[in-house]
Amino acid sequence: MLREYPVQDADASHEIGSTTELLCDFIATRLPQPGEPLAEAAAHHFAKPGKMLRAKMALRAANALNVDRAAGLHWAVAIEVLHNASLIHDDICDGDRLRRGRPAVWSKFGRDVALALGDWLIALSFELAAEAAQRSQTPMLVKILAGHMKMTTLGEAREFDIQRNCDWKSYLQIAADKTAPLLTAPLQGVATMALHAGASTKICSYFRCLGNAYQVANDMLNFSGDDGAETSGSDLARRAPNAVVVLFRDQLDDTTKSRFDSWYASGCTADVELWREAIIESSAIKVAAVKMYGMLDESERLAATLPPELTEVIQPVWQMLQQVCERSASKLSSQNGSRW
Repeated sequence: MLREYPVQDADASHEIGSTTELLCDFIATRLPQPGEPLAEAAAHHFAKPGKMLRAKMALRAANALNVDRAAGLHWAVAIEVLHNASLIHDDICDGDRLRRGRPAVWSKFGRDVALALGDWLIALSFELAAEAAQRSQTPMLVKILAGHMKMTTLGEAREFDIQRNCDWKSYLQIAADKTAPLLTAPLQGVATMALHAGASTKICSYFRCLGNAYQVANDMLNFSGDDGAETSGSDLARRAPNAVVVLFRDQLDDTTKSRFDSWYASGCTADVELWREAIIESSAIKVAAVKMYGMLDESERLAATLPPELTEVIQPVWQMLQQVCERSASKLSSQNGSRW
């Protein structure tokens, strides 16, 4: 699941506050208006818009690279709207009833309305991207957005294959495909408008690494019951890809691994508590933390390869994801002090 955590970052300034207002106002003008279909559901979802880090990152990059402000704004909102569409659809898939501390769209208005709103927002996202492309004379923007949407969708689809979820390589691919595309898109689009297309590969590598660290942190928090899910270890019960589960499986002897694989593939909810306790008592969470910090270190190295103008732009996102990673480690360290 894609989650958003309250953290302290550079967004506390008046300038960023003004940016938040700008983005919210712009989004409001493009949503269905009162009396139109989906208007109530859209207003409910965007009443708490989140931190809008992706959109703000795009605007910072547009400013740093001297991209046309109107084109940068349309691109920023295109990414933010697509991100929100993915959240609405994600809540349907996961059955999560809360989003940003309020009822998820599907839990308040029903799955059909939520699905329709998500689809409508995807269409709006491409409309905004096309407008950004026209303003900047950069037709590649629409293709960039389509590519990232396809990758995100594939990441979601791979989650449905529970047979693949017990493999570390497959886990990393799912995590990166789900998290990285809509973190990469803001900078890649702006860099393309600024004729820095050669930076795309480095931007993608950076965010895939950082996104994986974030997802591992989220998976650790799932087992501490501190990720917003209703129950601790809920990923195990619903067979969602989870780094801790994968690393636990890797530690098992052949006989136990075969037994676990059989139970996992069955989708049966019996013995969930037994396996959850076994996972918590194992060293899997500690191993996950080690891997997470390794990914953070690698992402720092990759950040140094980006164009200098973008180094400052990525700082707020880096700080937010780093804080989530630190929080996951400190939370579990306090619960398992003797093993850390």
